[in-house]
Amino acid sequence: MDSKIIEVIESYNKYLEGLPKGCIAIAEQIRKNDIPQALQSILHFSEGASWLTTASDLLSKNNILVRFEVERVHEFLEEVNNGLSIQDYVLVADMFEYEIAPFFEETPYIVGVQS
Repeated sequence: MDSKIIEVIESYNKYLEGLPKGCIAIAEQIRKNDIPQALQSILHFSEGASWLTTASDLLSKNNILVRFEVERVHEFLEEVNNGLSIQDYVLVADMFEYEIAPFFEETPYIVGVQS
């Protein structure tokens, strides 16, 4: 397997592994009323989710089995954006803690090479 593909797989898995803790950190920042830092963290989360989507597509095109629900992540981002637009920070914190973090805890890592 190409070394660049292996590097993407390792980065992908490492990023997925850290996402649940990052989601909890965002919820805690909001609950501590550190909204500027929470917004910065949400931006990083959004950028990371975009990278996961791109990486998933790249890996799939290279016959790597990826089970990543891109549509569900887009739904989360839309719901977060809606909550932020009405400044419902409790809703956004709850989403990160009770919906998004568990989703990423259950998201499988790279499974293997497709035949």
